[in-house]
Amino acid sequence: MEFSSRARHARLAGDRREQYPHSLQFYLEPPTESISLVEFESFAIDRLRLLKVIENLGVSYARSSDIYKNKLENELRKLKFPYRALAEDDYEARRKDHISHFILRLAYCQSEDLRRWFLQQEMDLFRYRFNELTEGLMQKFLEHVNLSFEAIGEDLKNELADELSVSTPGFSLPKVKEQMFYKVGLADAVDLFRARRVFIKDGFAYVPFKEIDVIVLNNYRTKLSKALALTARSLPSIQSDERLQPLLNHLSHSYVGPDYSVQKSTGKISLEQIDALSVKSFPLCMRQLHRALRDNHHLRHGGRMQYGLFLKGIGLTLEQALEFWKKEFIRGKVDADKFDKGYAYSIRHNYGKEGKRADYTPYSCMKIIMSNPPGQGDYHGCPFRHSDPELLKQKLQSYKIPPSGITQVLELVKGMHYQLACQKFFELTHDVDDIGFSLNHPNQYFTESQKLLSGGREVKKEFNTSGNFQQKNNIQESINSSSAPTSSNAKADTELEELEAYFAED
Repeated sequence: MEFSSRARHARLAGDRREQYPHSLQFYLEPPTESISLVEFESFAIDRLRLLKVIENLGVSYARSSDIYKNKLENELRKLKFPYRALAEDDYEARRKDHISHFILRLAYCQSEDLRRWFLQQEMDLFRYRFNELTEGLMQKFLEHVNLSFEAIGEDLKNELADELSVSTPGFSLPKVKEQMFYKVGLADAVDLFRARRVFIKDGFAYVPFKEIDVIVLNNYRTKLSKALALTARSLPSIQSDERLQPLLNHLSHSYVGPDYSVQKSTGKISLEQIDALSVKSFPLCMRQLHRALRDNHHLRHGGRMQYGLFLKGIGLTLEQALEFWKKEFIRGKVDADKFDKGYAYSIRHNYGKEGKRADYTPYSCMKIIMSNPPGQGDYHGCPFRHSDPELLKQKLQSYKIPPSGITQVLELVKGMHYQLACQKFFELTHDVDDIGFSLNHPNQYFTESQKLLSGGREVKKEFNTSGNFQQKNNIQESINSSSAPTSSNAKADTELEELEAYFAED
């Protein structure tokens, strides 16, 4: 694949259908055409959006359910990827599918965690597409990828009918006679053999057509795993390309939503509200940082950057930020003069008032998860990614999360679905069944929480007469600690209600 700074003006010669004869592929041959860097990034971001949707759907719904299939098809339509195998005019969609896969393969081969995540989402996408094919198209695809297994004849099937019926779950004798069976080498059907779902004879498995997807998926997984490993070995040559490496690094840590650099709520949040907001609307990572700051009157650089930019994103002005950090730090071991000389500059720098005048944006979930892990004495990072599971469990218990909810969160963490664990935390602390969006940014968490608390989203609980969301008592956390100024006065409560109403305007 070659890249140019100008848009591509000509297609490859020849029949388009010869270039991509099938809507599904194993991605064995990399693309050879030239594309612009703009198209390179656009294709990659769209596929990344698709894979993140697949990750969310896979945790939320059974992959065989209609709602999973409908939501995934809608996303494929929206992002213009192939979704109907019979379409003959989807050359552009097939081309985009082909090129975008190889771009993300480059970006996601750089570490074991990235490879594992990419492999899982691509497997789920392939499974959906393959199972949507008709039997005739499945057969054509198997031939296309040289997996044309031998179908057994009627005479042999009748001879083995009793064994096939007994050894194949869900197959009565009449169903055996209706179904096509394939004679497959045992090495290709190991998973089916282990699960006792096929009849074995003379080193061959007799696989019903409806189970052939297991073999195809295993074959695809093997090929893609090897391809990712080979691509990783080729990285040094790619990293020398100054055009591509920044793009690939960006994609592997990419967040594809709003950057929250400009908030219409700027100046509408008072410092007195922050303690209350931290309990009601902060994600766990920011809630942890806020509590550490109040308890220790100090945060290290990683924590100051992560929390400071988050506060900027929810609406704190530069003047408010300077006052907020200074008041807290001088309650510890930092005097006012030391703060002005050692810390104020970095705060002004984050707001684009010092140095190269860059207006820094709040960190996304992906950036927090993938970069700068916390060390001893640090409080930044993602609690779902960087905390010991037992410590995370204790923290969730301290927030009065019910045991069943804690189990769900820890299962997601165990599966390395850290953003989905945070999403589940949102649902548990806001008492909703389904938040209806994919959570990818701490400031998104805050904004959606404020919308929900002010009635901007449909919730499971009823609203009281004042219009405020009735949170369950068991998620309340004391905010009147000896180390924090009180925020329970009438003025702050009124301001908080006004702020929630403000977010409901969207």
